[in-house]
Amino acid sequence: MSFLRTVAGLSLRDRVRTSAIRKELGIEPLLLRVERSQMRWLGHLVRMPPGRLPGEVFRACPSGRRPPGKPRTRWRDYVSRLFWVRLGIPPDELEEVAGERSLGFSS
Repeated sequence: MSFLRTVAGLSLRDRVRTSAIRKELGIEPLLLRVERSQMRWLGHLVRMPPGRLPGEVFRACPSGRRPPGKPRTRWRDYVSRLFWVRLGIPPDELEEVAGERSLGFSS
């Protein structure tokens, strides 16, 4: 963030919020950029032909017990929650929507 402050010609003494500096310079928050790339990768995974390992791992339903306590979040669960929160797409429609190139989930 200090780099962006320097580019904007500001210092900490100017007491300008980080969000205001990003908005002024036209820089998007890092979290949004990461989420967009995850959505794009999901689009690639859904469109992968059968037999490709990343697509197979994504579609796999592992059997067996999960460790006790709070289980770690799987990537598929995280992405389905991301689509639900950001775009309002329910988890059961995730693969159909992510596979559509017209929605911008591909590069």
